[in-house]
Amino acid sequence: MQLDIFENSREVMLRNDAAHALERRDADGALEACERLAQEYPADEALPALRVLAGYIEATEADRQVALRDHESLREARQTLQEIIRFAAQRTFGEPAAAVWVAARWQDLARRAGTLAFDARYPHDHAAALWLRAGDWENAAQAVESIESWRRIPVPLAWMAEARLKLLGLRPSWPLLAELGWLSPALLGEVAQRAADPLLTQLMRSFEANFDAASTDGGEAGDLSWFAAWVLTERSDLREALALAQASQHSAPEQATRLMVELLGLERQGRHSDIVARRKVLRDLQPALYAAYMKRR
Repeated sequence: MQLDIFENSREVMLRNDAAHALERRDADGALEACERLAQEYPADEALPALRVLAGYIEATEADRQVALRDHESLREARQTLQEIIRFAAQRTFGEPAAAVWVAARWQDLARRAGTLAFDARYPHDHAAALWLRAGDWENAAQAVESIESWRRIPVPLAWMAEARLKLLGLRPSWPLLAELGWLSPALLGEVAQRAADPLLTQLMRSFEANFDAASTDGGEAGDLSWFAAWVLTERSDLREALALAQASQHSAPEQATRLMVELLGLERQGRHSDIVARRKVLRDLQPALYAAYMKRR
């Protein structure tokens, strides 16, 4: 990593000295380079960000192995990294080098947060969330597994869904995505946006454009709690994957998903009378979903 070199000059050399020291976690070297740069080129535009990063390394290096005491301390550290240091790194290194540098800082913070239990009052302040920010999907999944009943709590469930998407891909992740949609449609949307999986993005866009639960049950158009059930109207090949979703709160969207799984199974078996009966149940439960299903029949 280094600053862009537009000309062979003393000023650029001093900038790069500071950047290289930051890369090595050498706070003293970075501060000395910043001081030399300030003495010779006090108006250098890179100097403020370099000083911020050097000060951050100086302040945090000694505590890298020290566990954080509480969630308030973690929140302060997270906000500093997210709201100040990240932008200083972008100003100093440019993308994507800044992302690499900042990811290492997220890893440091995740290690320090490893002993803190999940607290719903601090939904962003847990090691799992920090490992995700660092792009370390394996450690993120392990951190979620340490949370009791994580599969019944929306935020940890979202963390695990995101980690599994990155580790295993979309197909094995469908059960968690379905469960997340039933518990928290908003978090499902956030996970899908960050995952940027081409097929998931395509299905999300099609769902939002074509499914309107509001027209039949007073809900909201594009309500992602119905997403898993609707996906089965488009992709019957996902039946076995979505059949693995665990029982949640037995909401109407969950019931609809299980009805779709059952219907697709009955169709494979050619059980006509049972199909007719279950279709009626689906129509009564969610007419818009029934219409989407029948459009393919």
